Amino acid sequence: MQYIIHRKEDRGTKDIGWLVSKFSFSFSSYYSPVKKGFGLLHTFNDDVVKPGGGFGLHPHTNMEIVSIMLQGKMNHKDSMGFSDIVEKDWVQIMSAGRGLKHEEYNIGEEDVQFLQIWIEPKLQNIEPRYQRRNFSRENRKNLLKTVVSNEEGQEHCWINQNAKISLGYFDAGHTITYTLNPLNKCVYIFVMEGAVSVANETIGKRDAIGVWETGNISLQTAEASSFIVIEIPINH
Repeated sequence: MQYIIHRKEDRGTKDIGWLVSKFSFSFSSYYSPVKKGFGLLHTFNDDVVKPGGGFGLHPHTNMEIVSIMLQGKMNHKDSMGFSDIVEKDWVQIMSAGRGLKHEEYNIGEEDVQFLQIWIEPKLQNIEPRYQRRNFSRENRKNLLKTVVSNEEGQEHCWINQNAKISLGYFDAGHTITYTLNPLNKCVYIFVMEGAVSVANETIGKRDAIGVWETGNISLQTAEASSFIVIEIPINH
């Protein structure tokens, strides 16, 4: 097993008042020559959007864009005709494909907190698509729940890549074994709350660990913890 740890204090920061972003990888005005992504995980941003703030209409092409809502209420409007509201425990994904435009604003009275995840696509220039689903904490306590998968299904969102995203919400004292295809696959684990032990390392709140060259990963929850597991190809 090989791994790399990303501590919260080592992330890039962008603070423009209405938006405070923490960047795990090079993004926007933050650049690190050793942090250009992890496998085909291109972007991992930990964002806070103040009430009334948001992202105006802007374009994307050929990227899988996933939003994991942790707190608050945000709208979604795009050039495909979708107009939705996503809140805490919702997951949404856009396959930008050959091109789309979208906007999103904090339409609530509290800060929006969400994870913005970009994954490079498997197929280029596909028809753009949008999907969202709700994954309430109450229904996934002490379960590792798949929320995004390359397999079609009613229980998760679909992604145009051989990738999988799972959410964990566990009490203290649990051991979770995650099995992956070790052939050309890696896993990025980010802790939203609490702390987990991976590879004899403690991964605390807002820390992350990237793991590769293994078929199984064991996670122990040192305390009540919430975390995300992203399995992606190492390369194309």
